[in-house]
Parts: sequence; C-alpha cells; structure tokens
Amino acid sequence: MKLLAWLLVAILLPLPWMVLSLTGQQQHLLEANPRLVSIITGLAIVGAAFVLSWGAELSERDIPRSLALIALALISVLPEYAVDLNFAWDAGKNPEYRAYEVANMTGANRVLIGIGWPLVALIFYFRHHRKDVPLDRSQSLELSLLLLATVYSFILPIKGTLSILDMAIFFAIFLYYAARAMQGERHDDAQEGIAGWLDQKLGDKGRRAVVLLMFAYSGYAIWLAADPFAEGLVHTGKLFGLDEFLLVQWLAPLASEAPEFIVALLFAWRGKGAAALGLLISAKVNQWTLLIGSLPIAYGIGGGGAALHLDGRQIEEFLLTATQTLLGLAILLNLRFPRWAAWTLLGLFAIQFAVPGQSGRYVLSAIYLVLAIGAAVYNRRQLVPTLAAPFRRTEKPADAKRADELVNV
Repeated sequence: MKLLAWLLVAILLPLPWMVLSLTGQQQHLLEANPRLVSIITGLAIVGAAFVLSWGAELSERDIPRSLALIALALISVLPEYAVDLNFAWDAGKNPEYRAYEVANMTGANRVLIGIGWPLVALIFYFRHHRKDVPLDRSQSLELSLLLLATVYSFILPIKGTLSILDMAIFFAIFLYYAARAMQGERHDDAQEGIAGWLDQKLGDKGRRAVVLLMFAYSGYAIWLAADPFAEGLVHTGKLFGLDEFLLVQWLAPLASEAPEFIVALLFAWRGKGAAALGLLISAKVNQWTLLIGSLPIAYGIGGGGAALHLDGRQIEEFLLTATQTLLGLAILLNLRFPRWAAWTLLGLFAIQFAVPGQSGRYVLSAIYLVLAIGAAVYNRRQLVPTLAAPFRRTEKPADAKRADELVNV
C-alpha cells in the first residue's frame, strides 16, 4: 500500500497545473503571481519525473537500455526544446532575440556537464561510497558519437553560421545513434521499488501498456509545465533585478533541465549509477545534435532566413561549450567517471561566473582544452575502442557479461 500511495502522489502532483492549462488560466496566473506558478509547475515536474523514472525502469524489460535512455532523455529534455526553439522562432521575427536562442542552448549544454554529471557522481559516492560511477561498455556508442558531434561543432565558430547543412549533419549523427541503440541488449535485472511492484502485478502486455501510459502522461505534464516554470523563474528573477541575459542563459536552462536532473539523481540515489549518468550523456547527445540542428529550422520558419549568423558573444559561447564537452568526453574514455572529475567540472563551471567577459571565456576555453588533451593522453588506450564503437557490433552490457561468467564458473 505504501508503494501505491507514492505512485498516486506522483500522478496527482501534475494535475493542478494541467487543470489550469486546460481551462486557460495559466497566463493570467503567470502575470499575476509568477512565484506561485514556479511552485505549482515545479511540483508538476517533480511528480512527472518520478513517473518517468519508473516507466523507464519498466521499459528495460522490453527494449534495450540504450534505447530506453534515448526515449527517457528525449521526453525529459522536451522543456529545453520548447524554450530554446521558441527563442529561435522569436529571433527570426525580432532581431532583439538573436542573442537568446544560442545563449539558452549553450547554457543548457554546459549545465548538463557542469552541474548534472558532477551531482550524479557525488550523490552516488555519498549514498553508496563509490569513488567513481562505472559505465556499461555499450555506452561507448554515445561517447563516440558525442565526440563526432563535438569535433564538428568547432567548425561553427570558425564559419560563424548555423545553417541547414549543419542541421543535416547533426540530424544524421542522432539518427545513426538511435538506429544503433535499437540493436542493443535488453536488461532483465530484477526491478525494485514501484517498478518492481508494477512488474509483479502486471503481465507482459499490461506492463507494456502501463509503460506507454507513464511515458505519455509524464511527457505531457512536462510539456505543459516546463515553459511556464522557466518563465515564472525568469519573471521572479526580474522582480529581484537580475540581468535578463543571465536569466535566459542559466536560470531558464536550470528550470528546463530539471526533469532529467531529477530522474538522473533518483537513479543515482537508488544505486543505478550507469543509468543515471547514461541518461545525462544521452540528453547531451540529443541536445548537442538534435537541438542544435533544430535551431536554424525554427529561425527560418520565424522569418530569419536559411542560416543563423553568430555574433562574437555567440561564437565564444559555442567555443566554451565545445571545449567543456571535449573535457567531459576525455574523462569518460575509460568508462568511469571519478569523484575528482566531478569536482573539477563543477569547479570550472563555477569559475566562469568569477571571470566574465570575452578574455575570461577564451582563457577558460583554453583551460578546458588543455585538460581535455591531458585526460585523452592519460586514457589513450581507450581512445581507439571508443572511436570504433559506432562501427562494431553492440556488446553485452558489463553487468550481463559478469552474470554470464558467474553462470559458467
């Protein structure tokens, strides 16, 4: 009964905002009391994130973990797409918004690696006393394709535009990633908590139907709540006199990334470190390919033309985001995310606020790059296997291999 009560609470939390949205009262409330909107929508996102995490755990019984993580990441990152594509659409109609779509996108990507990855590792350490978060060998696929997208992203600051050709390349990388993930191994690990309780109560058909319902319900709740949550926080920030650019670049992404952060932290708390970090890596892949590629489409539909031209500040932001991503990838080449790396990424993320301005961004980019080269040299033996991951047959996850070895002993 206790598990059922938790499930009902999570399902009920998004309902107040859903009712307000469906009755058309959300905009009036946002204008009248943005802080209240932030609270109501924040609770909706928390409830939806719990439902989403249980659905993802159940789905691993029927589809490969990599594919489950892609679906989970896409659903939980919907808020970021909604916010950023809206900025790109507005920028196509009004030049005043051109700084915001890239600021929001780069901010969201840097928040993922600078805050999301370290929090997973630190919670995993303090909760389970593990000095690093291990990844499955199968997750080399995400790392290799993220590396490919990152190397290509260095071209964007050089040419100063984000065009339809760039869209095609980024989309191709993501589609190949999704196609390979479908070939992965399924995980038949014993389910725990609410996911385990549902698995015991439902047959195969019932489980699959419930998974679809959980994904649909939580995805719809997140879609309705995320943009108002971000807007509520931004409006609240304005009331306290905070800079609008900083609100768009940092506060809005923190709000829109909240669903996947909550799900990942829940996984880490339950001891599912590989799934927790894998979710955020998958979210990074789709944001660093699908989201970037979508920007010129939204910009063009809004009337801005076939290519989004980058100004000096946007070029610096792209460069800083690309070098940070490179460091994160270099650290993960040996398929482990150690505690020292978590503190390093978190510290470098915090430093950018102490050294603002063009010179500060270039210096920080150089630091990221030097550290990335050092980490890549240290993990050089894993570099070629990781790069070859997209072109070899999908391997069994590490947990499955160990289980096979125990059976054969």
